[in-house]
Amino acid sequence: MSEYIDLARQFGYVQTISGRKCFIHEINNKNPIIRAEAERLAINAPIQGSAADIIKKAMIRLNKKFSEEKLQAKIILQIHDELIIEAPENEVEKTSLILKNEMENAVILDCPLKVDISVSKHWS
Repeated sequence: MSEYIDLARQFGYVQTISGRKCFIHEINNKNPIIRAEAERLAINAPIQGSAADIIKKAMIRLNKKFSEEKLQAKIILQIHDELIIEAPENEVEKTSLILKNEMENAVILDCPLKVDISVSKHWS
């Protein structure tokens, strides 16, 4: 955490695992309240930003794979690290396998990404 704060102080930004820059404008502010908020952002931005990068990459891979496999499955909604996929009943098994594979392999990290899948006829 202190490394991210130091990097933000030195360069004015921190980076996600894909290299996207998250600028932390108030990191050297003289006001301790404003500076403390900037320090929290410097710690949080690489984590949440990296998660966003990963799911976006997974969504791109999924869309491409659904098209290649000529599936009717569609990404309907993203909520943080969750995706809602709509697919015909006869495609659910194949779609689920593709979903798990593409999301778990969107990026390779030191610790594996794990995906849980639930199937329902209703979002609720």
